[in-house]
Amino acid sequence: MPSTPVIAILDVGKTNKKLFLFDALYNIIWEDSRTLAETKDEDGYPCEDLDLLNAWIGEVLVESKGAVDVEIRAINFSAYGASFVHVGAGGEPLTPLYNYLKTYPGKLKEQFYNQYRGELVFSMQTASPVLGSLNSGLQLYRLKYEQPDIFAQIKYSFHLPQYLGWLLTGKACSDITSIGCHTGLWNFSQNYYHEWVYREGIINKLPPVRPSGTVFPVMPGLNRKIPSTLPAHCLSGIGLHDSSAAMIPYLESFAEPFVLISTGTWSISMNPFNSDPLTIAELQNDCLCYLTFKGQPVKASRLFAGYEHEKQVERLADYFQKNKNYYHAVACDRGIIAQLRLVEDRPVLNRAASPVSASVFGQRDLSGFKTFEEAYHRLLMDIMDQQRISTNRIMSPGVKRIFVDGGFSRNPVYMHLLAEAFPSVEVFAANIAKASAMGAAMAIHEQWNAGPLPTDIIELQYYGA
Repeated sequence: MPSTPVIAILDVGKTNKKLFLFDALYNIIWEDSRTLAETKDEDGYPCEDLDLLNAWIGEVLVESKGAVDVEIRAINFSAYGASFVHVGAGGEPLTPLYNYLKTYPGKLKEQFYNQYRGELVFSMQTASPVLGSLNSGLQLYRLKYEQPDIFAQIKYSFHLPQYLGWLLTGKACSDITSIGCHTGLWNFSQNYYHEWVYREGIINKLPPVRPSGTVFPVMPGLNRKIPSTLPAHCLSGIGLHDSSAAMIPYLESFAEPFVLISTGTWSISMNPFNSDPLTIAELQNDCLCYLTFKGQPVKASRLFAGYEHEKQVERLADYFQKNKNYYHAVACDRGIIAQLRLVEDRPVLNRAASPVSASVFGQRDLSGFKTFEEAYHRLLMDIMDQQRISTNRIMSPGVKRIFVDGGFSRNPVYMHLLAEAFPSVEVFAANIAKASAMGAAMAIHEQWNAGPLPTDIIELQYYGA
């Protein structure tokens, strides 16, 4: 009996590293998930351990071949953005994979924005709010001025997904979904690199931009870090930024305008049907633009809701003496919601200065709540106050549906509150098997799969107001 033809997707998140094998109908037939220990950079700041990451890729590819009878015809990558791997002429990384949460030096930041027409103008041109190291282009600027000897040795600076593709193919590429992700590198109005990239010599470190659907033959044994068992006829994509990859199944499945709220650590509201330029107010409230795998802008608004939820749930579990996962069992109680709305807001120390920052719940006195359930509903109501503002910033006429994927899509309290917050729009929890990995597979569908794209890969659950 012939082996099952599959595509392997390496989905590299900040916390979890996963491998998925999809068959021709996009069913997951095997998966592996690991959490890898971090290392520290020269300043003692935690960062990705590239050696561990590379070793895991080699190990998991071998394990997948032994676990199921498959023929891996193609491989692609989805990975977190805002992270560069800088390699020298010999192919070895010259620096750690610096953490995008690392504090950016104030003087260097001031120098940069003074050079390039100030924070506001620069942000509007590049659709990138001022985010320090999260503006990954500024990581290269920092390297040039703080470690000029290292900067001079760089042959290629890869965003993480393209580094992984290079390891297997030897082909150096840049990808538009990684470039167009709050990097400060791309001028959205001109649809090309911003002038500073040329003035600072950054352009010489960046590989040529290739279409997101580009593939190259895998070269087995090319890199000793990854002793791959992939066959010689296997093709490899060049990788995509995970947030943009997660949008692909929706763009391929729905033609009418929609908003996708992708939830995890961040709740990112994305509208691929809003082409209006970012306003000053939007930029100041953490709105930005992504680029789709076809190079079209996606207006987005970020909210640190998943992180806030995690921290406040820990606080509730400690106060009410519950297991930290107890909230999973909390059903939506409309009676509690109605009662909380009747009661005047309990006094808080101060209100959040911005809808992007921590919710007001962190300032609430927990002694005013009778049960974990009551307090938990109040937490979700406070987060929804922020979510309503965040999502409305990127709404546009004609949007009739909101899809929610990720952790909050499985949270009935959140979903019911979202439906109430947007009564004129249909709200759906979207259940799709690993959207970013699925999107990375679909981006190179024609290169490995003779069949049509399936039309039933997204399961929807409707929530009425």
